[in-house]
Amino acid sequence: MDQYIGKMLDNRYEILERIGTGGMAVVYKAKCHRLNRLVAVKILKSDLAQDADFRRRFNAESQAVAQLSHPNIVSVYDVSKGGDTEYIVMELIDGITLKQYMEKRGQLNWRESLHFITQIMRGLSHAHSRGIVHRDIKPQNIMVLRDGSVKVADFGIACLENSAQTLTQEALGSVHYISPEQARGDRTDARSDIYSAGVVLYEMLAGRLPFEGDSAVSVAIQHLSSIPLAPREINPEIPEQLELICMKAMAPDLEKRYFSADAMIADLESFRKNPGVSLDFEMADLRPEEEDEPTQPLRTSSVIVQSHRTAPVRERERERERRRDYDDYEDSPRGGKKQGILIGIAVVMGIALAVVLFKSIMGSFEDTSESYVVPKVIGMSLEEAAQQEDIQSGHFKLEVSEKQVFSSYAAGLIAEQDPAAGEYRKGANCVITVTVSAGEETGKMPKVTGYAFIQAKQTMSSLIDKYELTFEEPPEEEWVYNSEVEKGLIISTDPAEGEELKKGDTVKLVISRGPQTVPLIDFEKQELSWALDQLQTMGLGEPKVTYAPSDTVPAESIISQDPIAGTDMAPNSTVNFVVSSGPENMGGPMMGEDILTIPLPVGQETGRLTVYQDGKLLVDEIVDCTVGNYSLTVTGTGETRIYAEVDGEVVFDKKITVEAYHD
Repeated sequence: MDQYIGKMLDNRYEILERIGTGGMAVVYKAKCHRLNRLVAVKILKSDLAQDADFRRRFNAESQAVAQLSHPNIVSVYDVSKGGDTEYIVMELIDGITLKQYMEKRGQLNWRESLHFITQIMRGLSHAHSRGIVHRDIKPQNIMVLRDGSVKVADFGIACLENSAQTLTQEALGSVHYISPEQARGDRTDARSDIYSAGVVLYEMLAGRLPFEGDSAVSVAIQHLSSIPLAPREINPEIPEQLELICMKAMAPDLEKRYFSADAMIADLESFRKNPGVSLDFEMADLRPEEEDEPTQPLRTSSVIVQSHRTAPVRERERERERRRDYDDYEDSPRGGKKQGILIGIAVVMGIALAVVLFKSIMGSFEDTSESYVVPKVIGMSLEEAAQQEDIQSGHFKLEVSEKQVFSSYAAGLIAEQDPAAGEYRKGANCVITVTVSAGEETGKMPKVTGYAFIQAKQTMSSLIDKYELTFEEPPEEEWVYNSEVEKGLIISTDPAEGEELKKGDTVKLVISRGPQTVPLIDFEKQELSWALDQLQTMGLGEPKVTYAPSDTVPAESIISQDPIAGTDMAPNSTVNFVVSSGPENMGGPMMGEDILTIPLPVGQETGRLTVYQDGKLLVDEIVDCTVGNYSLTVTGTGETRIYAEVDGEVVFDKKITVEAYHD
């Protein structure tokens, strides 16, 4: 059984179960009884914990990493020692590593790869701004959460893992992502992390690593001397600009690589907004420059085993060393060199003696009071911070700043502290000035309903940039019918006008495709009563009907229609019918005519006049009311009813008799 399970560290962290094992540490799930929350506890393996120098560097590195606070970095809550046990306490992540995610999914699509690499680079940007270089970026050290966000892990451990740089078979998991300068044993900086992140992006896009080999050494040599296959040669669907960003991050020449994580983020964001964006470099700019001299052996440290050099190479190196010695001291190749060495030793000893004397003199003025590590209180409430052991003991005291700042922390939690966690302070009652979070800065959704998409995007441009909003036009097949909003204009938004906007929100748009039309059917030679029923079923308005005699179309049947059959009709639109009054009577009574005078309302200039004869619309028009009356010729035979309104008010309602006439 594991010796730590069930054990209580510092009378605070109860070890519950083992959840992972790495090359340097074992990770456990634990419960913090002081804050009543689950955490991850990483305990150094016993063989490393025996090394006092390693423990010292582990503590210093971890204290520095504890200052990091970013949504894309796993938070370090505490760094401590219980007896002989060195450990760090981190947030417990509910997710899997990016490596496990890729093994499940296989090759990721470029959009998902862009989503992940952007978050990784934001986490690295934050760490680099605090002077911390990870040095072991790989998918195994990146956690993917259930919501699709990622967090970079193992900052403190990674910094230490590379202190003893050996590329044995055990290092094969990391060497696939190692930068050329790490493989050579040179000094590393933020650009080393950028190279490793480029390899991670390459693996996500191409579904394979850029370099493979049977041993760690062979893979490292490829990082030093080979150019990987371009991702688009493996998967042509990868956008060209994203391939360029990946290859610039992986440039073996430090001067051609991205100089900072922020510079790479800027290109990623430009590509995200416009995949066709023109970058200020091309693939040819990233290739190593040709050298005129024959290929030289690569300088190595303990990273690359010396046995890989051939005897002729070693001989040429010795020959060049001899030439340099003789070039510098032509007059006396042996005596001059010896004299120079003696002078150098004398200078070094003199400087060392001066340093010792200076320290001994200044030591008498040093403050001999005990030093304490500043605890981390960022992310805590004021009450939780006040309960910290170093504050309870009186080593430190809290002082709350009057100002508040917007931050990713919830309102009321501590967003900033000065001095930073991990720094050392001497004496008692050292002040930690804390600034409380006012919560996440929010904006309000403006009115864009009734706007075209381009107009709405211009209106929202400053908000889109400030809050990194997703604001995209839905495809036309997702637009919805609306009889009140013109086609192509925005019907509604989510969030709605006046509602809160937060960083990273997606604004969803509902766009109108105009009224839903129906094709007009052919009514000609159909009975008017049937046509009226069909128009009602189709959602169209009352037709305008005029009568005309016809020898071929039966009475009360339709002679013609306007618009013609097949025309798309909007709801409640009007169709004009010419209806047969039957054949003309050549020998008997004919249709008669009568002229009616319809009174118009007094006191208004115009009005809409509608006149019906036996329920059929005869007139529907705007008339001049100042003339007093409206004359109307009525045709028919016998008794007929005339009904008239002006602006909805009845002005005429009578039955009249129209006398037929004969030739």
